[in-house]
Order: sequence, then structure tokens, then C-alpha cells
Amino acid sequence: MDERSLADGVVVLTRPRAGDIDAIVAHCQDPAIAEWVTIPVPYGRADAEFYLADIVAAGWAERSPVWAVRRAADGPMIGSIGLHDSGFGAAEIGFWLAPGERGSGLMSRAVGLVCAFGFEELELARIGWLAYVGNRASAAVVRRNGFRFEGTQRLGAVQRGVRRDCWLGGRLVTDAPGPAAGWPSDT
Repeated sequence: MDERSLADGVVVLTRPRAGDIDAIVAHCQDPAIAEWVTIPVPYGRADAEFYLADIVAAGWAERSPVWAVRRAADGPMIGSIGLHDSGFGAAEIGFWLAPGERGSGLMSRAVGLVCAFGFEELELARIGWLAYVGNRASAAVVRRNGFRFEGTQRLGAVQRGVRRDCWLGGRLVTDAPGPAAGWPSDT
């Protein structure tokens, strides 16, 4: 797949690069990222190098693109977002954002850009979302982008060898991109 940058005038998504390694390592020290994202703990330079070489490079070689979230094309990496190809016209979205950037609306904008890319360029029929129960910030981001709540899967995901309950959501190509109704109040 050809590499593609995405932007909307506020947020810029580009392929993560070697110059981002220090920022990736620094951001992945944040306890909230470690709590909600499946990353090694502790997270070191070798983990960031693996991420770039094996996750990012392999993703772009196939149909699982990964972007760095930035405020400008030449700005520092402040987050990550990607689509993991699930086959048969489906993908799962995943993302994280640096602590000082949360609450700014950047990730909601990034999710909107990635969903548009997935539906238009990759011709996806469905983009799924999975988050560990309690990750209300992630739920708020996808809810604002038209994802519908699909349930709670008991012990449905594994994080560092421990099974955890997870919330599931999804957006179909036919779903409107704006805020979705029907989410439980505890999400």
C-alpha cells in the first residue's frame, strides 16, 4: 500500500519515522497509555524500534496503516493511530495520545480522518473498536465519530498475560460520521 499523509488544517497524520523514537518512548512511559494500550511495560527504545520496523513498516506494506499524530507536518509526534486489517473489508482502529494533548479534540479529528480514509481509500465496510472496560476517553472519541456501542465482552481481550473485559463498538460505511446515540451511561 502506498504511504499516505492525512490532514485537516488542525491535525496532521504522517508515517512515524526514526526521528520519533525518543518521543514514542517518552509518551509510552505515561501510566494511562500503559493501562489502556497493549504495549510492553516498561517500554524502552528497543520497543519503539520494533514498533517502527515491524508494526509500522509491515502495516504500510499491507493494509494496516499506522500514522503519527502531529499538530504540523514537521512537528513532534504526540500520538499514534492506525487501522489493523481484519480481512473481508473490515479493520480495527486503535490510538493513543500524549497526556498534555488530551481533551483538545485532536484525536477525535484524527479518528475522523482515518475513518474517511478507511471507507474511501481502503473500501472498508466496517471499522471496529475495542477498549478495556473503563476507558471512557477512548469511548468518547469513537462515539463522537459515529461508532455504535456493540456490547461488553467478558474477559474478551488480553493485556500482558491478563484477561480483561472490553467494550466493543463499530462503524459501518453506511453510518453517519457524527455523534452516535445509544451508548450506556457508564461509557
